[in-house]
Amino acid sequence: MRKIIAIAIVATAFSALPTQAQVSVDMSLISCKQFLDAPPDRQALIANWMRGYFSATKNFTTIDMRYEKRNTEKVLGFCKRGKNKNETLFKAIEKLAK
Repeated sequence: MRKIIAIAIVATAFSALPTQAQVSVDMSLISCKQFLDAPPDRQALIANWMRGYFSATKNFTTIDMRYEKRNTEKVLGFCKRGKNKNETLFKAIEKLAK
């Protein structure tokens, strides 16, 4: 009985500790599967970050909104193909940009 009480006390103490939120993400490691499994608001955040990153690599200071939806759909289509789910988004975008 004492053992059960001791375990309960320890478990309660650990559950009261604050959890650490992940504060940084290595965007180059996000896979197509992780992107597809993310909620829509997270997908939008990732897509916008990628859009900005790849625009910056080409020294573009503007984003052409006419292509935003089309490019996102191209990446989603690529990622949905079974063989590509383990591919990183970086690689997917690079392949589609060629």
